[in-house]
Amino acid sequence: MGRKTSRTVMGQFSGGCYLSFSILVVLGSQVPATLARGPRGEALQHGQSGTLPRFLEEPVDAYIIKSNPIKLRCQARPALQIFFKCNGEWVHQSQHMSQEHTDVGTGLKIREVMINVSRQQVEDFHGPEDYWCLCVAWSHLGTSKSRKATVRIAYLRKNFEQDPQGTEVPLNGMIVLHCRPPEGVPVAEVEWLKNEEPLSLADDGVIDRRDDHNLIISEARLSDSGNYTCVASNIVARRRSATAMVVVYVNGGWSLWTDWSPCNVRCGRGVQKRSRTCTNPAPLNGGAFCEGMSVQKSTCNTICPVDGGWGDWSEWSVCSSACERQRSRDCTAPEPKHGGRLCDGVAVAAENCTGALCTQNRKLLHDAKPQGVESTSDVALYSGLAAGVVTVVLLIIAVTLYRRNQSEYGVDVIDSSALTGGFQSFSFKTSRQANPLLINSSMQPDLTVSRTYTSPMCFQDSIDKEIMAECSLLGPLPDLKAKGAAERAEYHVMSHPQTFPRGLAPDYRGVAVGTTLGRRGKNLFTSQVSLTPSRPLHKATAVFGTAGGRLVVPNTGISLLVPHGGIAEDTTWEMYMSISQEDSSAVSEDGSEIFMSPAVTYGPPGLDLSCPIAMTIAHCAEVAAENWTIRLKRQIQDNKWEDVMSVDEESTSCYCLLEAQRCHVLLGQPGRYALVGEPLNQEAAKRLRLAVFGSPDTSNTLGFTVRVYCVDDTPHAFQEVAVGERSRGGRLLEEPRIMLFRGNTFSLQVSIQDVPQLLWSIKPFTTCQEFSFSQVWASNQHPLQCAFSLERYSHSSSQLSCKISIRQVTGEEQILQIYTSVVEQNEKGVVPFFTQSDCTVSSQTGSRAFKIPLSIRQRISATFDIANANGKDWQLLAQKLHIDRNLCYFACQESPSSVILSLWEAQHQDSGDLDSLASALEEIGKVQSPRGATTLGCRKEESEFTKPG
Repeated sequence: MGRKTSRTVMGQFSGGCYLSFSILVVLGSQVPATLARGPRGEALQHGQSGTLPRFLEEPVDAYIIKSNPIKLRCQARPALQIFFKCNGEWVHQSQHMSQEHTDVGTGLKIREVMINVSRQQVEDFHGPEDYWCLCVAWSHLGTSKSRKATVRIAYLRKNFEQDPQGTEVPLNGMIVLHCRPPEGVPVAEVEWLKNEEPLSLADDGVIDRRDDHNLIISEARLSDSGNYTCVASNIVARRRSATAMVVVYVNGGWSLWTDWSPCNVRCGRGVQKRSRTCTNPAPLNGGAFCEGMSVQKSTCNTICPVDGGWGDWSEWSVCSSACERQRSRDCTAPEPKHGGRLCDGVAVAAENCTGALCTQNRKLLHDAKPQGVESTSDVALYSGLAAGVVTVVLLIIAVTLYRRNQSEYGVDVIDSSALTGGFQSFSFKTSRQANPLLINSSMQPDLTVSRTYTSPMCFQDSIDKEIMAECSLLGPLPDLKAKGAAERAEYHVMSHPQTFPRGLAPDYRGVAVGTTLGRRGKNLFTSQVSLTPSRPLHKATAVFGTAGGRLVVPNTGISLLVPHGGIAEDTTWEMYMSISQEDSSAVSEDGSEIFMSPAVTYGPPGLDLSCPIAMTIAHCAEVAAENWTIRLKRQIQDNKWEDVMSVDEESTSCYCLLEAQRCHVLLGQPGRYALVGEPLNQEAAKRLRLAVFGSPDTSNTLGFTVRVYCVDDTPHAFQEVAVGERSRGGRLLEEPRIMLFRGNTFSLQVSIQDVPQLLWSIKPFTTCQEFSFSQVWASNQHPLQCAFSLERYSHSSSQLSCKISIRQVTGEEQILQIYTSVVEQNEKGVVPFFTQSDCTVSSQTGSRAFKIPLSIRQRISATFDIANANGKDWQLLAQKLHIDRNLCYFACQESPSSVILSLWEAQHQDSGDLDSLASALEEIGKVQSPRGATTLGCRKEESEFTKPG
């Protein structure tokens, strides 16, 4: 129907054209006669009579983009008329746009005609060829036709006919990436991108792009690894293919063998070995690990050394004039050979041969003494005593003058050596092994290596520690020395006539929560929420008094610091702390938040403290890139969690100091707390610790099981894995690695590679295993584990070498290289997992729990709690200790300096020196003019975390 309508319209147009054409023919027959009869000037009006129209501009091929019409243009001289003819039919005169002007050089008239061609006209045409148009120009002598111009609708399909495919090629291999662009008019042009940058094709002829749009790299280099994209474009659109990842890998190659080691025995048959490494070249980008053994052993025979032995004594010699006779013996029974030891003892012996009856100068030999011996020895003795007395006197005078000179310094001058006076260093020998858990620990320990550690001295009483530091540290503080000495009795730990009942803690004795005994023996009944831990794994408890102390859950990165004076005098509290893992689904209903740390509970409920405690919690968030919103949350009724504060916010109810691997929190109310993270984008990452354990298969003597764990990078999470592996006899096969797992919804793949196929077999379809994104992202509930079951073909295969690849799809990859012996180790070779010296210490009370001696802490607080004329107040102390945010929290405390020092204690609990604090105090002592800072006020927040009263 559409075709018929089109033909009808074109017929009407052609009819009009035929009419015009008839008129032109009649005019054409009359014009020559008129020109012949008329004057010469009338003939020249339209040009020379002997010239046919010549086209100055002909219509060109065109493409219709989207719905925009195109213009076809035609220009000729001399021309009386110009008309377009499309698809064999004349275009109606009304559709022509014409104009005429005179050529200045020749005086001839030039006629120009244009028409518009729409998308609808092209689509309605259904001829055997493309839509076309040409121009026909008339002059006095006849007509001329232009070239045909085709008009087509431009387009570019969305889908490529063939996308490039990712590939892995060895170094110097050939890379071929196929690309067939989508169909389009005009034909699309193709270019290649490498890592989103245009690929240069003039690179020493290595890169070749053929006419069929394929990309060929004849000799692959390491720099050719990357993401390649085929881009097709024409005048309509630009399309991108799927990205093809090209990996140029390097297979490992063995280095040269080292020289044979010395025989391991001094005598007889032994073993010597030599080794080589897979570093020539080292495997790269997933290349195959070297096949074969890295260590060769050979038997050796060492000639046994022969130790020397004494022969018989000779006869005594004749008695000499010195009343002495001698005899000798030789080390020849046997002689020392092949490095044997020489004989012990003397080779020549002498004795008096007259029974002490021989005389010299008419005196018996044993009565003769050198003259002057007695007088000389007496003089030396008395001279030494006199010199010692003089030295001691001079030393006492020098020390007295030095102390008197030091006492003349001002209040702000502090010697850093005084702060470290309460600590001493000691050395002990240790082995050079990188990890005592590694199963292949055949290297002998080097007992010549020593390491120095700094550890607090053990004081019998806190006063001893104060006295040791007082003279050297507070000597430069004359205006505080008298005050400190007068108040020492006030701060000293007193006896506790009334002890807090140990049955208060609900997790240990079963007494109901809420029944508490406050200070001075009064009963307090407080409504509290019963918090039953979910799978409590670790606990610690201790009794604390006014001296305070530290409570630690060993090997978990969790600790609690109770400041001195936080508990009232004459009162003790049995405090506890427990750790449990929580389900991330309980944090928020939409699942946008996950736990970044274990849940930590401390109590008992109703605990009455006059200053906040400092809790340290390990976390697994990668906070360096600021892709997280980290919040501290507290569990309330019905196991729900509510926000306490964000670590980036200002608050007067609590304080959070976030570090790379742990967070220090100042709290005033007991309860269950946890760090929760909300990712801000897909670049947010959490740290995973990857570990590989192995053990022989108990049901198959030829079997060996390799277990791979992916857990949150916190000490508590990895401890659970280690305890479980110890119970099943597992051994750590390689040093654990840290991997960043990003929140981009991609899964985690674990695969075993490069297993020697001639020596070992693996259960089919288990070489690659996968964890979904949600399993890994919320893996704090339980450790993720996958196992690979291997079986050796014979008992003679005692070594296993392979690789464990752990990678997030389109993300980071970690390779754990395993080279181990699968023969069962005896119990003597078992090394415990926890080797820290304090792994069993769960609490410290009194002065031993703090790095800063009590007397120094009191003087620092008294100095900085009240601003002086020099502007040296607690704000300056916080600034020098790099605590420069949320200062309003400290302004609301009774003693801001004391709380700041508690936070410093929590930060530096793992180090035994006070250098950073001493340096800060020295910098404060150099301040000469008041700071321009304003005094902070305190406005308490209306929160249930603010301590009542």
